[in-house]
Amino acid sequence: MCLAIPGRVEEILNEGDLLIGRVNFGGVLKKVCLDYVPEVKVGDYAVVHVGFAISLLDAETAEKTLAIFREMGALDEELASEEEAFARAAQAPQSACPDGSCSTGENSAEPAANSANPASCAK
Repeated sequence: MCLAIPGRVEEILNEGDLLIGRVNFGGVLKKVCLDYVPEVKVGDYAVVHVGFAISLLDAETAEKTLAIFREMGALDEELASEEEAFARAAQAPQSACPDGSCSTGENSAEPAANSANPASCAK
């Protein structure tokens, strides 16, 4: 999943030519590029996607959105550290053909007879 998540701007810094902020996502602090929202102030809520603040948001909407994401369990996934994300991926079920090319039919959940061999997935 790749969500845009609201966070509260705790600090604003200039790093070279970049406007950078420390943003609080419900208790998780991350460094974020603020260049796309130059009007941002400490205390504002910004919608952040892949490390870039892309718009500003009012506090009530931001808190409601964070609560919904928390209920869905989406915050754990989206805000995981690199180490946590790699560990989670390593524990996930693996597929010999992640693109689904080994299935027998378009909507089939059954793997093809030769799907145990990853080389058989090539088309």
